[in-house]
Amino acid sequence: MTTAVKTRQFEGKRIALIGIGRTGLAAAPVLSHHGAKVVIADTAQEAELGARLGAARALDVELFLGKTALSALDGADIVVPSPGVPRDAPILRDAVRRGMRICSEIEIAYLLAEAPILAVTGTNGKTTTAILLGEMLRADGRKTFVAGNVSADDVKLPLITAAHEAQADEPIVAEVSSFQLEWVHEFRPKVGILTNITPDHLNRHHDVSEYVGCKARLFAAQRPDDVAVVNAVNRYAREIGQDLVSRRIWFDRQHCRPTDSACVRGGQIVVRWDDREIPICRADELQIPGTHNLENALAASAAAIAFGAEPDAVAEALRKFEGVVHRMEPVRRIGGVLYINNSMCTNVDAAVRSLDAVGGPVVVIAGGVSKNSDFAPLGAALARGARHLVVLGRAADEIAEAAREAGLTSISHADSLEEAVTRATAVALPGDAVMLSPACASFDMFQDFEQRGEAFRQIVRSIPNV
Repeated sequence: MTTAVKTRQFEGKRIALIGIGRTGLAAAPVLSHHGAKVVIADTAQEAELGARLGAARALDVELFLGKTALSALDGADIVVPSPGVPRDAPILRDAVRRGMRICSEIEIAYLLAEAPILAVTGTNGKTTTAILLGEMLRADGRKTFVAGNVSADDVKLPLITAAHEAQADEPIVAEVSSFQLEWVHEFRPKVGILTNITPDHLNRHHDVSEYVGCKARLFAAQRPDDVAVVNAVNRYAREIGQDLVSRRIWFDRQHCRPTDSACVRGGQIVVRWDDREIPICRADELQIPGTHNLENALAASAAAIAFGAEPDAVAEALRKFEGVVHRMEPVRRIGGVLYINNSMCTNVDAAVRSLDAVGGPVVVIAGGVSKNSDFAPLGAALARGARHLVVLGRAADEIAEAAREAGLTSISHADSLEEAVTRATAVALPGDAVMLSPACASFDMFQDFEQRGEAFRQIVRSIPNV
């Protein structure tokens, strides 16, 4: 598709954006710029929308709120739901019944973009991998946009905005979620990365199979000249990776392959590409801890090399990268106790990996809203590595019970995050870590994981020096 056709493909189209959130507020001005007639629908009432309502009204588009939301579909050529709107929402069921074209925002972004898109998905590690890959491409001298689902304080750029702004030679690294992949048909990243898949979001997806199917859609439209970087060890990722049209690169920290791959050989990160084995840097030069972060580094390195980055640039980014805020983020050391903000840890597998990465005695603060998770693996990890567990939120009793069944008896309950930090501080010894590692969503007490992480930071910073 030529640039002229790309810029005019939505001209004169009536596009209904479903949901007044970050996606809808970003998509509306971009689509209006391209000549679309944009309307926004939200089933919430005006009083429930708060500041978002003012932002929507400032866009000068027609709004359909509350009971009138369904009317936004009348005459619409395309329906674009926000990621937070589930497939079985009445308004989307009605759109499906009418046979309407429904597209994710990332699909619209792809259709508009002149720049190549390198997309990252997975249950865990996608934010770290996306930001790290962006740093690799920047170290290679390219102006690079990091966008999509990634949310790390100052890194909050909707993919459609990046697609609108990026020039043809300015790559976009996009983190994409299973929610964003629900309504894609043509979305075709030049490089796609699948970090891993473990059961998650089962309060949204009907079962694991549906969740895995959404992740697989990352590669569905790729062609033989595109690249898929896939975890060779993770069961679900491996099954997806075995049957792809695109050129596949396996990554595996323990085993090296004679085909396109990334691994660790003799302590060295290496990428095999175009029948060459390319050394990058030593694995022990990474500043981000844990085997899970080594896997993220392998995935990002493979993608960068496949995209044409120089090995020295990839190595430079790996050596300098200090991690992502809210993900194993050191906040402060008080009296020999290190406080770690791991608020981005919103599922069981991430919590288990984080516990293993600490590598020493840890007092864990966990809890929030369960995503219909099985907490047994977390209980086993806590029994293995935690000195004490403080639970809070709706899932507190479930997590505490899983830990007790695994053999951990030192457990306390808290009614607030501030109380949880106080209790954790009281039992922590010099040399311990106190880690906020919720293994749950934050919606019972906080707006999102970022607000929860910032609250943890503020509480810790207010603790008097010992």
